[in-house]
Amino acid sequence: MDRPKQSVRSCRKAAILFNANNSNNNDDDEQKEKEKEEKEEKEETKEPAEDEEKQRKRKEKKEKKEKKEKERQEKKERKERKLKEKEEKQKQKEKEKEKKVEPPKEITAIDPASNTYYYWLLVITIPVMYNWTFIIARACFEELQTDYLYLWFFLDFVSDLIYVGDMVFRTRTGYLEQGLLVKDELKLRDRYMQSFQFKLDVASMVPTDVFFLFLGVKYPEIRLNKLLRFNRMMEFFQRTETRTNFPNALRISNLVMYIVIIIHWNACLYYSFSKAIGFGSDRFVYPDPANPEFGRLVRKYAYSMYWSTLTLTTIGETPPPVENSEYFFVVTDFLVGVLIFATIVGNVGSMITNMNAARADFQARIDAIKQYMSFRKVTKDLEKRVIKWFDFLWTNKKAVDEREVLKFLPDKLRAEIAINVHLDTLKKPGDYICKKGDIGREMYIIKEGKLAVVADDGVTQFVVLSEGSYFGEISILAIKGSKAGNRRTANIRSIGYSDLFCLSKDDLMEALTEYPDAKALLEEKGRQILMKDGLLDLELAAQGPDPKEMEEKVDKMSETLDTLQTRFARLFAQSDATHSKLKHRINKLEKKLAPPPPPSPESQPPIRDTEEKK
Repeated sequence: MDRPKQSVRSCRKAAILFNANNSNNNDDDEQKEKEKEEKEEKEETKEPAEDEEKQRKRKEKKEKKEKKEKERQEKKERKERKLKEKEEKQKQKEKEKEKKVEPPKEITAIDPASNTYYYWLLVITIPVMYNWTFIIARACFEELQTDYLYLWFFLDFVSDLIYVGDMVFRTRTGYLEQGLLVKDELKLRDRYMQSFQFKLDVASMVPTDVFFLFLGVKYPEIRLNKLLRFNRMMEFFQRTETRTNFPNALRISNLVMYIVIIIHWNACLYYSFSKAIGFGSDRFVYPDPANPEFGRLVRKYAYSMYWSTLTLTTIGETPPPVENSEYFFVVTDFLVGVLIFATIVGNVGSMITNMNAARADFQARIDAIKQYMSFRKVTKDLEKRVIKWFDFLWTNKKAVDEREVLKFLPDKLRAEIAINVHLDTLKKPGDYICKKGDIGREMYIIKEGKLAVVADDGVTQFVVLSEGSYFGEISILAIKGSKAGNRRTANIRSIGYSDLFCLSKDDLMEALTEYPDAKALLEEKGRQILMKDGLLDLELAAQGPDPKEMEEKVDKMSETLDTLQTRFARLFAQSDATHSKLKHRINKLEKKLAPPPPPSPESQPPIRDTEEKK
């Protein structure tokens, strides 16, 4: 009995091992196998003890099973860890995507067309003008630098602060991209830092004042890098020219300012040139400051400005040069003066022509009309009346051609200007939209506001029409039997402000031809209103269709038939012409492609003669 039992047990264990190896991923099968093993172990305990070799084998098998189970668990744990790691990575990627998808950080960007930007340009223009005027003067006139040293240090410090503020301001200045103001902080900063203006701003902010510690305070020319902000001043003048109502006056004042600055620089250079040669060494240079008459700072600057003005304006009533260097200096000054004088004359001439352009154009029109009247021999009385009319137009500033002025604007801006100018006149409350007896050429649909149907006294209200209501259709529908015809049947007055859509008669009839049911409804409603007001002739309305209307319809049909017949005749003639052309071409092709005819018997020589010759 032991052997068959042992064989049965071994078979069962082999089957269990086989099933365990095949069910690695199923937990239910593992539990069943464990239960079977426990049962077998219980049965084995009941049986007598076996040999040591068999027990060893069993232990080895158990150890193998335990190892396999551990390996399975480790694999599961690894898989779970990998899944967790993948999930964490996916979450991190999603977070990164969300960060990337986040909209760019927008800031309160400053619109270049706003008043804030314009006023800041005014602020930055002040230190630019200060540096352009006083740095050169302080470098040439020593007393100006040393006597007011603390004031210059304070003003330099304030101007540098404004320069730094201007750089921050530029990083906040927006720009238009496809008509929209860009407010992205990174874009604004990158655009400014990649521009050429940023390089100039950085160069102007180099702390050259440190050289005062080594060279002393008598060399203010080390701050010449502050002059690199001149384009901000130019931008301010350009924007002022577009904003002001007196651009010609601004251009003249700017021209005078540039001339004064050039004369100022030339005066400073003349004083420093005299200092280099030696004061009072000859008649050309500045006199010796040891003389009390020429020792004061005001006299030095006034004398230098006087000399510079005479030289640059090419008047030339100055002491003649003596040294060679003085000759070269005067020649250079004269050349610069000639260029400045030519610029002044050209700019002033163009400004004067621009100022009088409107008057010249108006005068040309008057002259043309005068010539026409003299050619046609118009009476003097009529000629005076025409000239008075033109004087009235010019004095009341009505000579401007508005269409010519506004033709370069897009339609939307032109409409906005028209609304801004004329809306107060057109949109007055209490106006009559239509009055009884007026000829009706359109109907109205109320978009906004309220309108009242009032009596002839203008006070008594019959009905109040609101948004979505319509009126005026009776006078353009030509309802049969209407005593009013195409006249308005009521007074419509606006209560407060109202906004209406206008539909002309032609557009309404064109729309009603496609929608006959709507036409029938409108006519029925119009008949009811006319019956209430006693303006409908029932006998005419009860009659059949109007013979005149039928005649008109028949005439239209005949006209359309005539046009169709003429078109058909043209098409038929064109088809005949093309058919004949095709026939002619086909005949030509047949002649070209036909085989050559066989030779005639007359052309062949007689056979007998040839044989005799042979």
